[in-house]
Amino acid sequence: MFDKLEAVEKRFQDLEALLADPDVIAKRAEFQKLSKERADIVDLVANFREYKVIINDLEANKPLLEEKDPEMRSMARDEIARLTADKTRVEEILKVLLLPKDKNDDKNIVLEIRGGTGGEEAALFAADLFRMYSRYAERHRWKLEILSQSDAAAGGLKEVIALITASSGKVYSALKYESGVHRVQRVPATEAQGRIHTSAATVVVLPEVEEVDIKIEEKDLEIKVSRSGGPGGQSVNTTDSAVQVLHKPSGIQVRCQDEKSQHKNRDKAMKILRAKLYEIEAQKQEASEREARREQVKSGDRSDKIRTYNFPQDRLTDHRIGLTKHNLDDILDGNLDPIIEALRTHYQAESLKGQS
Repeated sequence: MFDKLEAVEKRFQDLEALLADPDVIAKRAEFQKLSKERADIVDLVANFREYKVIINDLEANKPLLEEKDPEMRSMARDEIARLTADKTRVEEILKVLLLPKDKNDDKNIVLEIRGGTGGEEAALFAADLFRMYSRYAERHRWKLEILSQSDAAAGGLKEVIALITASSGKVYSALKYESGVHRVQRVPATEAQGRIHTSAATVVVLPEVEEVDIKIEEKDLEIKVSRSGGPGGQSVNTTDSAVQVLHKPSGIQVRCQDEKSQHKNRDKAMKILRAKLYEIEAQKQEASEREARREQVKSGDRSDKIRTYNFPQDRLTDHRIGLTKHNLDDILDGNLDPIIEALRTHYQAESLKGQS
């Protein structure tokens, strides 16, 4: 581990020099690439430098244990105990920082939420989940843009697809464990007998994919335009602004009609299509490794029931890690950080076990 950290620190020093070079500064693309590489390793280098200071201080204190002065020996023992604890703490941080990085962690996301089993109540729950993630994005000052939305008759959501972006990226890193079936247990507003119903909604978190990440051939697309349907303002139902894109090789079909501009609807549809195709390719690449990985880190397969929101008991349970939290109102208002941090810590620990 030490040799690897020494190599990373050397690369960091090289990057510092390059980023101060006027010739590199003048080349915007190269400067941005090197700046990102530096940002990716700055925490690792800072902790490694702290680790080296601790090791040096430990070595400096060991001879003091042989001093004749009892008070000096006592002070040395106390200092060594403190430094040993610090050494263990920083070692654990370094192990986590050295874990293989998910290549999508720095990306923005395409968020899909669909009402599942439970009819109108499932659609209402889907709307609750969308509000929860919207409020979470607001708390982090991220931008949320609806790409596609299908409303249910009772006021909930049949389906909503949104793009969540941040200037610093890392949206996927925070929300990647949210994919799966979310279950709700509560008394619906329409239930006269006060009986608890169980409904579900599915959440899918996909990394946003740029054109450079996945190539889509124009010949593989079948694009149709039509008039937008449903309530709306000027231009709705009067112009051919709705866009439906069919990717013929995969059979994936995407429709967007929220914008008045056909061009904007096409751009949104292509964002969704690229994310879906990217996910398919990623699944193909990971298929051979999936079983081994499941043994190390439990899968976030969306077919799994990952979480239950129990309103009568004001309780959230994440079934993957056995986590229980109370105060559902606060959670559904976007206070997801304690849950996300618990999930991240759990999966990091599982990854560390897999490497030991």
